[in-house]
Amino acid sequence: MANGSNKLTARITYLEMTEHSTVSVPTPVGIRLAIMRASDMPVHYYRYLYEQVGKPHHWMMRRKQSDAEVSATIHAETTEIHVLYADGSPAGFAELNLVRMPEEAEILYFGLVPDFQGRGLGRFFLAETIAAAWSRGPQKVTIHTNSLDSPRALQLYQKMGFTPVSWSEEDVETWD
Repeated sequence: MANGSNKLTARITYLEMTEHSTVSVPTPVGIRLAIMRASDMPVHYYRYLYEQVGKPHHWMMRRKQSDAEVSATIHAETTEIHVLYADGSPAGFAELNLVRMPEEAEILYFGLVPDFQGRGLGRFFLAETIAAAWSRGPQKVTIHTNSLDSPRALQLYQKMGFTPVSWSEEDVETWD
């Protein structure tokens, strides 16, 4: 919904999983895949992934942060970044926020580069991201999505075992 010339109103859905998911997702065939946990990721590469995945959905938080702020966050011990590679190219990334451990592991960012959407990679990568979050030993795993994300995101999260627990609205600046 438009709200002024460069603002959109997003409805945010907060979800949580309080038990390990029993959903099994096979590895997609016909494409070479690798998921690597990034350590000491250069800020420019993080910004590239963030833009590629987040621009269509108007992701905002990291756009507003300085390089020093982004660096401090992505290099913190309470942050994990996992990058999905498909046939050698970056296909998506997930960012875990572990600052509220052991109570909660949050999947703060999750998504695919548009070129790799529609190939069955999202469900596989999400299952692997959920497993990575649970491997840290939290009491629950959380994620949120909003009405500007992929229209399939909320449905996918619920199919994977997340349950909506609350909602809010937020004004978001468009990413032009």
